Amino acid sequence: MINHKKIAVVILNWNGVKLLEQFLPSIVSFSDEAQVYVADNASTDASVQFVKDNYPTVKIIQNNGNYGFANGYNIALQQVEEEYYCLLNSDVEVTKNWLTPILSLFENENNIAIIQPKILDFKNKEYFEYAGAAGGFIDKYGYPFCRGRVFETIEKDNHQYDDEIEIFWASGACFFIRKDVYRKLNGFDGDFFAHQEEIDLCWRAFNLGFKAKYISESIVYHVGGATLNEGNPKKTFLNFRNSLLMLLKNLPKNKLFPILFMRLVLDGIAGIKFIFQGKFKHFFAILKSHFHFYHLISRNLKKRNASQKENYFQTKSIVYNYFVKGGKVFEQ
Repeated sequence: MINHKKIAVVILNWNGVKLLEQFLPSIVSFSDEAQVYVADNASTDASVQFVKDNYPTVKIIQNNGNYGFANGYNIALQQVEEEYYCLLNSDVEVTKNWLTPILSLFENENNIAIIQPKILDFKNKEYFEYAGAAGGFIDKYGYPFCRGRVFETIEKDNHQYDDEIEIFWASGACFFIRKDVYRKLNGFDGDFFAHQEEIDLCWRAFNLGFKAKYISESIVYHVGGATLNEGNPKKTFLNFRNSLLMLLKNLPKNKLFPILFMRLVLDGIAGIKFIFQGKFKHFFAILKSHFHFYHLISRNLKKRNASQKENYFQTKSIVYNYFVKGGKVFEQ
């Protein structure tokens, strides 16, 4: 048993006592190398009492409000001093020795700042999980996709991604980052509240020359959508707005206007598609996201870093590849 623990596993919780009852046992059992924390966003259920009564080794951090994912972590992590952070969703089951390959990678490769394990679907364990799968990338227009998940197509895990590779972004469901890098980047962007803040953080890290990696030897199972399900207009609003904010902050200067303009056109097409599908709440969510984005433009322009790298994207247009050319999996 290591006395000095280098990893902090920090679970952000808001009224998730049922999830803690279900998933905390595996986390506590298989995380000897880590100090486990529950960071609570002012829950009104019995979450905090449950942890106190059943898991005396788990440290509790109590935020004084529900600050969402981004600021919830930013506030809580000010109190966490371990060398490496693991930001873990409350609906994740971890596996034996899940931390060993991660720790080894951090210790042996100093230029690696962010790491993601293999994320499989808790409800269907032979398949990758939507949020993160086998490591994330974006296209030229900022649309995220993963090895193992492109839009709605989710691949079966046939060990096709049993490797260790550099990726562009790691999933917030199970996100490892060096403490000093997290602090250098001032953590997540609080304007995002929830959704895509991890992609924004990875992009900012990339612009500063840090690397992110995926490692398949570490495996976790994620329920996904347990906090805000896929069909929720609020999720549509956050995804569309945050995607635009991320582009505004991180794109190279010469690409900023043309790509943002193209994205607004593509968002318009997505809105029309929602109308034809009778999903009017989602159409209005896109509309609302654009107005909110315009409102935040001047504030977010100030957040731009001095250096923006040109080679941020994996493919020119994942939308074209997927919907026009029919490339449904990462290899295509």
